[in-house]
Amino acid sequence: MTSNTPKHVCIVGGGVIGLSVAYYASRRGFRVTVVERLPAQRDGCSFGNAGMVVPSHFVPLAAPGMVALGLKWMWNPESPFYIKPHLSWDLMQWGLKFWQASSRKRVAAASPLLRDLNLASRACYEQIMDSGLDCGLKRNGLLMLCKTQHALDEEAEMAEQAIRLGVPAEVHNAKSLSSVDPDVTMDVAGGVYFPLDCHLQPERYVDGLEKAIVANGGTLMWNTHVEKWHFEQERIRAINTSVGTIEADQFILCAGSWSGENAKQLDLKLPMQAGKGYSLTIAEPKQLPKICSIFVEARIAVTPMGQTLRFGGTMEMSGLNEEIDPRRVKGIIKAVPKYYPQFRIEDFDGIQPWRGLRPCSPDGLPYLGHTKSYSNLIVATGHAMMGLSLAPITGKLVAQLLAGEKTEIDLTLLNPDRYR
Repeated sequence: MTSNTPKHVCIVGGGVIGLSVAYYASRRGFRVTVVERLPAQRDGCSFGNAGMVVPSHFVPLAAPGMVALGLKWMWNPESPFYIKPHLSWDLMQWGLKFWQASSRKRVAAASPLLRDLNLASRACYEQIMDSGLDCGLKRNGLLMLCKTQHALDEEAEMAEQAIRLGVPAEVHNAKSLSSVDPDVTMDVAGGVYFPLDCHLQPERYVDGLEKAIVANGGTLMWNTHVEKWHFEQERIRAINTSVGTIEADQFILCAGSWSGENAKQLDLKLPMQAGKGYSLTIAEPKQLPKICSIFVEARIAVTPMGQTLRFGGTMEMSGLNEEIDPRRVKGIIKAVPKYYPQFRIEDFDGIQPWRGLRPCSPDGLPYLGHTKSYSNLIVATGHAMMGLSLAPITGKLVAQLLAGEKTEIDLTLLNPDRYR
C-alpha cells in the first residue's frame, strides 16, 4: 500500500458481506475492525440460508411480471411472497421504485452485470477453498424443477437467455432428470440444469472467515450497537457504539437489513426493505440429492449440506420483524411432497424453523461503491437473496476500492447514490 492509503477500516456489519469485506481487506494489509450488533453465536441471515452460488440468477428481483405475481400472492400468508398488512410510507415508496425498475430495459442492462458478479464470486470461492478455508463448496450445478409444463416452457426460455449470456444450461424432461440426480425421487414435468452453479455450507464459510480475519490481525466486536455517526463536512470521523467510540480512516456500511437505519443518520438515500426468509433443515433425510434445486412454482430452495437437507424460501415484507410466522413455514412444508414424493409433512415435525432478513433494494441490485456524501465511506449492502452468492466478490471489490484501484467489474449500476 502507498503511504496515503488508509490503514484502519471500520466495517459496520458482521454478516457474510461484512466478514468477506474484512477478509479481503485484511489480506491486503488493512487493519480491520468489524462491528456487529448480534452476539458471536448468532443466527442472522448469513447462517440459515440456502448456501447457493448462482451464476444462473442473472435476472434481478425487480423483473417484468413480478408486480402482478406479487399482487396475486400477497393476500395468501402461505404463498411465496407476502406483505404483512401495515402502514408504511417507506414500503409504499419502495414499492413504487420496484414497479418502475421492473422493465425489460432495466433487466437487459442488469443481467450481464449479475452474471459477471456471480461468475467472479464463484471463482473467488474456488480460490478461498484452495487457500485452505474449507466452506464445503460443491460444484455440482443447480436444478430448476418445474411441476407444470407451463413453468418448464418458461424456464426453457430462461435457459436460452442464459446460453446467449454465456451461462450454460440444459433443458430436461422428467425422464432425463432422473439421470442428472438419481439420488432423489422427483415428481415434476421437467427442469433446467445449470452446471456452473454451486452450493456450500454457510456456517462453515462464516466460521472460516472469522478465524482468518483474527489471524490477519483483525478485531471482531460482537453485541456492539452503532449509536451515532460523527462526521465533519464530507468525512466520517468516528462512530459511537454501545461499548465506546471507534475512530477509523475508512468506514464500510454493510449492515444488511439494518443498513437503512444507519443510512438515515448519514442522510443517505438507500431505499431498503427487509425480506424475511425461512428455512428448515432435516438432519436425517429419507433421500439426499447431490444437486441443489429450486422448486420453481413454489419458490423453494433445496440444498444438501453434508448429510442434512435444507429447505428454504418465501419473501415476507414485514419490516425489521424477526418473529416466525407459522403460516409461512407451513407453506414451505406443504410444497415439499409435491416435488419430492418420498417426503412427508411429518418429516418436519419437531424441526425448529430458522428465519433471516434479506436486505432488498427496489431494483434488485446491491448498493456497492463510494458515496459522494462522504469521502471515506463505502456502501456494500442490499444483496437480497444473493448475499452469500456475491459475498466474496463484494469483499474483493471493496478491497480494491480501499486500495484506490480500478475495480475489476464496473460498478456504475450499483452506485449507492442512484436514488438521490
